[in-house]
Amino acid sequence: PLSLEEVCESECVQAGGVFVDRGLQTVLEQKLKDSDFGDPESIVEMVRSFEKKTKRIFDGTQTTNILDFGGSRDNDRAHGILKGKITLSKEEVGRSFDDVIARVMESCLKLLHGRKIKHLLLVGGFGESPFLRKRLIEMFGRLGTEVVTVEEPSKKAAAEGAAIWYSKQLVRARAARYSFGIHSGIRYQWEKHRGDLDRCYTDAAGVKRIRVFEVLIKKGAVLSNDWEKVSDHHRSYQSFPSDLGEFSTTIYAWEGQGETKWVVDANNQVIPGMRKFCSLKADLSRLRSSLREQRGENGQRYWRVQYHVVLTFGRSNLQARLRWDENGVRKEGPITVLPTTAY
Repeated sequence: PLSLEEVCESECVQAGGVFVDRGLQTVLEQKLKDSDFGDPESIVEMVRSFEKKTKRIFDGTQTTNILDFGGSRDNDRAHGILKGKITLSKEEVGRSFDDVIARVMESCLKLLHGRKIKHLLLVGGFGESPFLRKRLIEMFGRLGTEVVTVEEPSKKAAAEGAAIWYSKQLVRARAARYSFGIHSGIRYQWEKHRGDLDRCYTDAAGVKRIRVFEVLIKKGAVLSNDWEKVSDHHRSYQSFPSDLGEFSTTIYAWEGQGETKWVVDANNQVIPGMRKFCSLKADLSRLRSSLREQRGENGQRYWRVQYHVVLTFGRSNLQARLRWDENGVRKEGPITVLPTTAY
C-alpha cells in the first residue's frame, strides 16, 4: 500500500502568485514614472488585467503582451499605451516573475539537496503558471527530476479535495517545522545560570530553580505516526492538599534562528520568535493515591505527586495523555489539547 513520509521540515516560503502581481506593479511604476498613466489607479487596473489573463498564459515566448486598462482616448505612445492598452515586452513581464521564481527555486534546491527526487509536484494557482513550470523544468530536468502539474481540463475542486484528504491519511511521518517545547523549571546551576539569578524561584522542596525553554521536538525531526515523547512532571505542595488541582501547561513553538534557552525575557514578556502553539490541561484528582510525603533540602515537610505527559502525533495532529504509576501499575488519563495555531 502507498505510504508517504515527510523527510524534512517544510519551507513555507512566501512566493505565491500575488508576489508576481507586486513585481509587475514595480515594473509599471518604473516604466510609467514620467507618464500621465503612472497614477496608482491606472496601475491597479493594469495589474488586474495582467492577473486575469497575461500572468496565467505567459510562458516567456510572447514578444508582446497587451494589458487592457482604459478607454479609447487613453494614449501615450512613448510609453507603449494606445487606446487604453499598454504593451509590455517579454523581458518586462519576465522581470515581474524573477524574484518569486528565484525564491521558489532556492527553496526547492534547499529541500532537494542530497536527495534523489523523481517528481516535483506543483499545486495551487501559481503552480499552473507555464513560465514557472518552464523555469523549473530547465532547472530540475537536468537533475533527473520530473516536474508534474495538474492540467486545467482535468482539474476539479471536489476531486482535488478528496485526493488531498485521502493522501493525508497515508502520511506516516512528518517533519517538524519548528522546535516545540515548554516553559520548564530546572534546577539552578551557578556555573550555567550565574548571570540570571533574577529569573530564579524556590519550590516547595526548597530547591532553587530557573525557568527555561525545554525542547520536546527539535526543528527538522521526522515524527512517525507511532512517535511519542514522554516528559517528566511533578507538583509539590507545602501542606497536604485537599484537591490536587489541575495540570496546565503551554507548548511553545520557536520560529527564530538557531536555538534559545528562554521563553520570556527579563520583563516576563514572550521573546520575539516564540509563540504559543497550544495549551494542555488535565484533572489531577485521579493521582491522589500517588501523593507522597517528602522532606525538603532544609528538612521541611512537603507533599509531591509525580506524573508524565505523553505527546504523540496521530495523523499529524498533536495528541496528549497523562501517565502515572499507582501502586506499581501504570495508569493513563486524558489531557485536553487546546490549539492556538495549526501545525
